[in-house]
Amino acid sequence: MTNDPRLGDGSALGLLTDAALVVEGGWVAWVGPRHQAPAADASASVGGRALVPGFVDSHAHLVFAGDRSREFEARMTGTPYDGGGIATTVAATRAAPDEVLLARLRALVAEMRAQGTTTVEVKSGYGLDTAHEARSLRIAREVTDETTFLGAHVVPAGVDRRDYLDLVTGEMLAACAPHARWVDVFCEPGSPHAFDGDESREVLTAGAAVGLGVRVHGNQATAGPGVRLAVELGAASVDHCTHLTAADVDALAGSPTVATLLPGVEFSTRSPYPDAAALLRAGVTVALASDCNPGNCFGSSMPFVIALAVRETGMSPAEALWAATAGGARALRRTDVGHLGVGARADLTVVDAPTHRHLAYRPGVPLARALDLGSAEGSPTSSMSGGRCPLECR
Repeated sequence: MTNDPRLGDGSALGLLTDAALVVEGGWVAWVGPRHQAPAADASASVGGRALVPGFVDSHAHLVFAGDRSREFEARMTGTPYDGGGIATTVAATRAAPDEVLLARLRALVAEMRAQGTTTVEVKSGYGLDTAHEARSLRIAREVTDETTFLGAHVVPAGVDRRDYLDLVTGEMLAACAPHARWVDVFCEPGSPHAFDGDESREVLTAGAAVGLGVRVHGNQATAGPGVRLAVELGAASVDHCTHLTAADVDALAGSPTVATLLPGVEFSTRSPYPDAAALLRAGVTVALASDCNPGNCFGSSMPFVIALAVRETGMSPAEALWAATAGGARALRRTDVGHLGVGARADLTVVDAPTHRHLAYRPGVPLARALDLGSAEGSPTSSMSGGRCPLECR
């Protein structure tokens, strides 16, 4: 599966069978029928398994300390989620040394990679003061260039809203922007902790003014202004999209803004699932992401997200896989990941099954893993550096 319609069967997934892929210097140099593969320095085979682009997880909160499993247990017995538990994570994160935060971050990224994720976005948002927000982003930069300033996650307890907005759009933004690619805001007017439409616009326009791309947490608990604000400001993505009006769907359908769905949140909060099928029928570009975080979705598995999307949001296995790869790339405005066409990064995930359908067909089974070409079967590590390697899918 290449996600390049010009290849293979002509579908959006660009499916090829009995295929080969040539990697040179970490990039896809050729892809096509195995019998036509050009000569290369070394070869490896995935032995009849499915090969797909690495998952692109475009929404995650991975720089944190502490544990909120008791909060999860309470939700499972009827306590609704309202975002208030974020303060618990903020306190633990502020108290943790850099090396502790980085070790946990690296462990989570390794956990994701072991389940097929090769690109991940990481947000701040558990510091909520200038020094700790900037620290979170510096630490996140150790593992990814896709870093997002989320100082406007919630208003800290005991802090005046106006004072905090001035901090986020002034001193905090100046300290964090050098370490971030994106700015984000939790736009949820019904929550006492989050931000209304006008406050969200203020945060996002300030971030855009210093060169950051725009992302939005929107329409998670209610059909609020988040989607329309994201479209108005040309955001790359609006995430959650659980509660949408017909006007929201129309706005998304007429824009390049991606609707990123996070079904792991609905699973972990006993909330209604978004209607992905309706979005797709309207022509909206949909992505899937994990929203891995310690509060309302402590899951790192994109295959589980795919299975949830198929079971609960009306997506087909093919649509869900596209959303978890090419859709995530569009949500990050990346053209080098999420597909396996010539010129793409050689971010490869192997599925221990004959087709991609098994990702949803066998939920909870560890079928997917990011492929290290240096350790692929029959391929010595030393032969991969700077050379050409055909990978065969037979």
